[in-house]
Amino acid sequence: MSQKQMKEAFVSNLNGTSVLEINQGLCFPAFCILCRGLLLIFSQHLCSFSHTWRTRFFIDFVVLIVPLVYTLTILPSIILPEHITILICCGGLLLYQIYQRRTCYARMPAQKILEKFMKISLESEYNPAITYYRVINSIFTAIAILAVDFPLFPRRFAKTELYGTGAMDLGVGSFVFGTAMVCPEVRRKYTKGSRFYYLTKSLYSSWPLFFLGLGRLIVIKSIGYQEHLTEYGVHWNFFFTIIVVKLITSLLLMIIPLNKSWMVAVSIAMLYQLALDFTPLRRLILYGTDGSGSRVGFLNANREGIISNLGYVAIYMAGIQTGLHILKNRTHIKDWFKVACCLLLAAISLFISLYILQVNVEAVSRRMANLAFCVWIVASSLILLSSLVLSDIILSFAKFLVKGALVPCSWKLTQASSTNKKHSDSLVPEAERKESSLCLITALNRNQLIFFLLSNITTGLINLTVDTLHSSTSWALFLLKLYMFTNCLIIYLLNLQGKTIKFW
Repeated sequence: MSQKQMKEAFVSNLNGTSVLEINQGLCFPAFCILCRGLLLIFSQHLCSFSHTWRTRFFIDFVVLIVPLVYTLTILPSIILPEHITILICCGGLLLYQIYQRRTCYARMPAQKILEKFMKISLESEYNPAITYYRVINSIFTAIAILAVDFPLFPRRFAKTELYGTGAMDLGVGSFVFGTAMVCPEVRRKYTKGSRFYYLTKSLYSSWPLFFLGLGRLIVIKSIGYQEHLTEYGVHWNFFFTIIVVKLITSLLLMIIPLNKSWMVAVSIAMLYQLALDFTPLRRLILYGTDGSGSRVGFLNANREGIISNLGYVAIYMAGIQTGLHILKNRTHIKDWFKVACCLLLAAISLFISLYILQVNVEAVSRRMANLAFCVWIVASSLILLSSLVLSDIILSFAKFLVKGALVPCSWKLTQASSTNKKHSDSLVPEAERKESSLCLITALNRNQLIFFLLSNITTGLINLTVDTLHSSTSWALFLLKLYMFTNCLIIYLLNLQGKTIKFW
């Protein structure tokens, strides 16, 4: 076989891993974010260690990026002990260092401190959980698209051929879900504009995606780059899927109330599954119009990408409903405890439904984006969101104990108990802006599309210049860390200069 055929075979005919293993991995980023926040509080405010942009970038990269690289490559078999270790470290750092050295409520019993903390008010320009969710998804995607071409990447984490749950399958669906949570229709509750205005805005914002998808198609075909044909088809790619999903959902939201999005999601997913079960639609996706797997004609050539849009529309509508719920104005910590519990309960209910579906209806299939796939994506996304909300609540408690503590991309504490007003006016706007400019999470959130494009370009360059199939583990890890370091540093420097690169 040619090098191209070998690389295509390397990522084909895979069956994924268990839902439990993926869920364990979903909790890991929340622990990393918590550790990073506690480390910043401890080093800056309790050890008086000043941070330059270089040291801040180094901390963020080592605590946020490197662990995720190892999690997706050489450590998946021991990921549960990793969770326990990180959790113990976080708890130890919080309880024995920050709590013991707290500068507020130093002589107050722990129970009274918790009571005061539950009454504290919050203020944030954006919801940190959604920011974390989108950035984590971008980081995982960037790591996986290159790591999958190396032998050290567990084959069970790659995209599945027909049925199964792979980590990269989750990445595709969760990207759609995350995009929906911050779509213009959700955010319009805080701005002015008609439904037609947001449809026009959606159309306008789609043209860069079209040219990106077209550019990707031309480049891949012209240089003979490896392709996984059954992923989307011959000409289709994920950029085209996003365009179609955005346009369909914008049209639906012109006639359907925003708060009924969950009903639309359920209806579309169930009707689509019925069509798969009782019409020739499944056979069309798998074998084409002639039943022989032909790729002649536009529909046959791109049948997976075109028909699976229905499933992604359902996921997008579910993301809209989740975004509406999370972006509601809540000003107290106790309200966010309720949100985390609601998300967790909803996720558990969906996982129970997923088990029933896989036993009695059909297993998860990313290729078809069937009902089980939609339920799995939404349930996993809610698990990740709930863990991120809980981690930020713990981080807020640490900030509450240390006067003037600042952690970028987290809730801002604006009010404490009336008996301790000195602690209530703790945050300084100038310091907040400086902290935000030094934050890798802020940088990645600010230029997500550029980070994604940069990751795709550098992935292509590495694949064209390196024999990934026969690379040793140490060489592959070095390349992965260098690749992530370079991409993150470029985005970080753009943020330091206050630059946001957009195409619309």
